[in-house]
Amino acid sequence: MIRAVIFDLDGTLADTEPLHFAAFAEVLAAEGIQLARDEYFSRLIGYNDHDCFQAVLAENGGPAGEDKIRDLIERKARVYQHMIGNRDVLYPGAADFVRRCAERFPLMVVTGTLRAEAEMILGRAGLRELFLDVIAAEDVEHGKPEPDGFILALGRLGFLLRERPPIAPSECLVVEDTHAGVEAARRAAMRVLALMHSAPEDELSGADLVRPSFADTDLDEVLRQLSK
Repeated sequence: MIRAVIFDLDGTLADTEPLHFAAFAEVLAAEGIQLARDEYFSRLIGYNDHDCFQAVLAENGGPAGEDKIRDLIERKARVYQHMIGNRDVLYPGAADFVRRCAERFPLMVVTGTLRAEAEMILGRAGLRELFLDVIAAEDVEHGKPEPDGFILALGRLGFLLRERPPIAPSECLVVEDTHAGVEAARRAAMRVLALMHSAPEDELSGADLVRPSFADTDLDEVLRQLSK
């Protein structure tokens, strides 16, 4: 039985991965490193800013110290904020699906993006108040595909709800869009609904259910499938 739903943000609720790529590419270009679109979407998507910069710098022989990575993250955040502007970035059907879930379950967000970016997107969409909390990049030492964010979210759910018995990992439904996100949720022993916003079905095979988009996703049908 599902008792809580945890959403990823970028690429799942919000069509922001192209903006993240463009921001990464602009900052890295200033360092003399060219980041190819195919490389980002096939290999780096789903990583948080720290892990993405660390991987690219290491592969290109650049300095990958924490001070350097922190500087790149700050520069990328400024570029991304400028790019996103006042755009409506939610996927069609995302807000309605979140609201349907919120009528029945406590909700969390686990994202590899920075907290300020996540809060901005959710706030503008009028969804922030539907989520008990947001687990962002700053909250965990290891980003996806490590399960740290989902494990922390489960702990927050337990602390905030004080339910007895506490919610178990297998009673959490995670909504994701990348292989790294699916793997992280599975490592946390949670159920997974994957949307094909960012990856083809074969890359999401670790999920319990895979759907093309929110338009093809009925909450009652998802719950029936997971209860079998």
